[in-house]
Amino acid sequence: MSKFSSYNFAGQKALIRVDFNVPLDKQTFAITDDTRMKATIPTIKKILKDGGSVILMSHLGRPKEGPEEKYSLKHLVKHLSELLGGITVKFATDCIGADASELAAGLQPGEVLLLENLRFYKQEEKGDEAFAEKLSKLGDVWVNDAFGTAHRAHASTAVIAKFFAPEKRLFGYVMEGEVNAAEQVLHNAQKPFVAIIGGAKVSDKILIIENLLERATDIIIGGGMAYTFFKAQNGQIGKSLCEEDRFETALSLLKKAEAKGVCIHLPSDSVIADNFAADANTSTAPSNNIPDGWMGLDIAENACGQFINVIKQSKTILWNGPMGVFEMEKFQHGTKAIATAVAEATQNGAFSLVGGGDSVAAVNQFGFADKVSYVSTGGGAMLEYFEGKELPGIAAVKG
Repeated sequence: MSKFSSYNFAGQKALIRVDFNVPLDKQTFAITDDTRMKATIPTIKKILKDGGSVILMSHLGRPKEGPEEKYSLKHLVKHLSELLGGITVKFATDCIGADASELAAGLQPGEVLLLENLRFYKQEEKGDEAFAEKLSKLGDVWVNDAFGTAHRAHASTAVIAKFFAPEKRLFGYVMEGEVNAAEQVLHNAQKPFVAIIGGAKVSDKILIIENLLERATDIIIGGGMAYTFFKAQNGQIGKSLCEEDRFETALSLLKKAEAKGVCIHLPSDSVIADNFAADANTSTAPSNNIPDGWMGLDIAENACGQFINVIKQSKTILWNGPMGVFEMEKFQHGTKAIATAVAEATQNGAFSLVGGGDSVAAVNQFGFADKVSYVSTGGGAMLEYFEGKELPGIAAVKG
């Protein structure tokens, strides 16, 4: 049983770091995607059900110089109340001032308080101890449920931990789920284990690929980054995306994989276009022989078949990054085919973790989010976890 589930919050004020960094409409400040808010509702409800009260703290956006109307968390109060079944959510116009202190002190069991944006203070991102200590005084127990910020050593995500006894530092359900899913893939993966790595740049994914060479049996590489590998091997890639300063890196990764017996799969053919546009003329070509003036924007049929076969045989699947420019309908077939294959493999018993903004957007867009084992909300945090880095927000709870 999880530590959070077994903890009794009766009579306790739980100070929860949530990730309510949600997109807002610029004119009306209406929330355009409440996924992150919905994710943390079970954590809040468990505490309230126990007879505890909840104080929520989060950042929103990147305010430059103190408070800005467009980044105020007051825009979230009404919707949060609805998500919690109509509970009145109190709002503090500050996070460490008199208003926050008074409202927190007067909070009764079953009540919820939302603090104003933490990043209205520069001390938050600087990891300032005095700021963290002021926050800590608002609650009896600290719950970190913001995996999306776990890779930041900020005041509310990591530094604050030192002001709570070890038994008063907990992960919420979001963090527990994220950490358990990542641990299963990194440390308890059943073989064959395939990592599907896509996206634009090799430079963004070097560390994750290197770390996975120690663990995976197969690594599928798609998206724009694949063309750097082809050009490094003297392939013709037309005007496809390419990082010429990464040729040595690409060749080194291929060499390391071969030495470790890890099979790297590059797409045999590509859907090519004469322009980076939704209405471009398209054709197909071998990925290492793309004509001048054309660019690869998706994986084509043979590559889809090649990748699907690998995925179907796998027991563990990590997917980070799309296979092409899936935002444009002409170039979404490859990513959709991979999503379908991952869902089918999951149905047949594989454990699948989808992490990283674009692959998460893809499984949501194609309706597969509930057909994979776990969809990470983490983005950058998930990437750093798979690069083998220790995340401050996780280390702070584990002590």
